[in-house]
Amino acid sequence: MKQRIINLLNRDIFHIISDCSNELNVDCYVVGGFVRDFFLQRTNHDIDIVVVGNGIEFAKTVVNKIGIPEKNIVIFKNYGTAMFHYQGLDIEFVGARKESYTKSSRNPTVEQGSLLDDQNRRDFTINAMAIGLSKENYGELVDPFNGLDDLKHKTIRTPLDPDITFSDDPLRIMRAIRFSTQLNFAINQTTLLSIIKQSERIKIVSNERIVEEINKILLSKKPSIGFQLMDVTDVLPKVLPWVSDLKGVDIIKGSAHKDNFYHTLEVLDKIAENSSNLWLRWAALLHDIGKPKTKKFINGIGWTFHQHELVGAKMVVRIFRELRLPLNEKMEYVKKLVYLHLRPIALIEDDVTDSAVRRLLFDAGDDIDDLMLMCEADVTSKNPHKVRRLLKNFENVRLKLKEIEEKDRIRNFQPPISGEIIMKEFNLQPCREVGIIKNAIREAILDGIIPNEYEAAYRYMISEANKIGIIKNK
Repeated sequence: MKQRIINLLNRDIFHIISDCSNELNVDCYVVGGFVRDFFLQRTNHDIDIVVVGNGIEFAKTVVNKIGIPEKNIVIFKNYGTAMFHYQGLDIEFVGARKESYTKSSRNPTVEQGSLLDDQNRRDFTINAMAIGLSKENYGELVDPFNGLDDLKHKTIRTPLDPDITFSDDPLRIMRAIRFSTQLNFAINQTTLLSIIKQSERIKIVSNERIVEEINKILLSKKPSIGFQLMDVTDVLPKVLPWVSDLKGVDIIKGSAHKDNFYHTLEVLDKIAENSSNLWLRWAALLHDIGKPKTKKFINGIGWTFHQHELVGAKMVVRIFRELRLPLNEKMEYVKKLVYLHLRPIALIEDDVTDSAVRRLLFDAGDDIDDLMLMCEADVTSKNPHKVRRLLKNFENVRLKLKEIEEKDRIRNFQPPISGEIIMKEFNLQPCREVGIIKNAIREAILDGIIPNEYEAAYRYMISEANKIGIIKNK
């Protein structure tokens, strides 16, 4: 064991830190995720160093020995931490500390402490292991809470009483769920029961910090693990109430609809198998978000969710705003995919028109491939024959999309006749008639009445202008 750890520490930076430790007569340790991931045989470029003393001054000594200018150190005096980049690593130094909390805040009162004090404040046993870097204990594992055993048994557990751990800093609730999802570890039963008990405390955590954890869950290999954990611990309705509202099945006159929560998780996992795009995963999570508001039972028909894609697209804006997600092109992308996610299904019939294909290409633009990926993932029927048939039909849709795109160049197209050309040809100022003519040209191209070419569009412009009494300049 120790020789393996010594091999891990066979880097310049660890030898330099060890030399500084001896020169200053200050003990220091590498802790946290770097140690955890070493035993899991995962790559980690973030190194956390706990110094039993002043972390900032220790960091300055290290960079001076390396030859890095002190101005390259990022210092957070309030937290007593210092960080710099070196040989592709992010190295952070902090003084060992102990913390105390109040009920109303997750920001602790901090004072200097021992290594054990610092390990006590760690979130989980697997993150509380430390490796000595001083001359006397170089390469020795300090593991007071048996984190190594928990790694072997794939268990998430808190070092101290979980009720205190989660009450002190409820963000650790989300971190427990995130680590369980990323590592495919089980949360210890006592720890899990404490999360349920303390779930209300998550409300004092900022949305920004919660979203950081949700994003990491979404980017994991199988995101559904995290969302099911949020559900069973009663965290989901507090952080993502719109997703929680998808849960449940109603039955009227023997007619039932599927559980849209579990359907959504299936779609999300399928997307995760085929794309690492975070925002496509958000679109998968939210694609049916409008169903609870549009659910209706109709005699003779059964359950319907008419216009849930339109309602859902509008909800995306509110959700992004409340969660402090970016209100930019990322939001517009998710909104677009939620709005369009039913459109390709309408194209699986043999008699679909070229016009419908052109309009989908025009509306989806460069996101058409992501939209098709999501639509294929949306096929979650338990009937294998139906699944094969639908996926085969989607293959045909992809071929038709490619054929129309190559022929008509519709994706993200701009009509060859602009508003400026219309105004010049008819000596017009900006007015309603210019918009009417421009829209008529665009619709004619999308309907296949004219090709997407300048000469054909120009002739059509003259014809449409004459219809509304506008005559070309002589």
